[in-house]
Amino acid sequence: MTKDDNYTNVILEDIRSQMQAVLEIAADTQQKVSALPTMQEDIAELKDDVATIKHAIGDISTELQLHDRRITKLEEKIA
Repeated sequence: MTKDDNYTNVILEDIRSQMQAVLEIAADTQQKVSALPTMQEDIAELKDDVATIKHAIGDISTELQLHDRRITKLEEKIA
């Protein structure tokens, strides 16, 4: 084996190890990305739930204000 052949073999081995690292990263990324559709569905469901909760809190707040006014008027009539 000549000096050039040894150098070429070292370079090829280095390129192979780098390619293997890239393939491992790609496989890992693919596994992580495969979970995204499920996460998107969960987030959409959570958004709907939060909107429902906000609406319910708004209704309760309005009812509470009406009750407060009624109680205040009743207290004024009693006093």
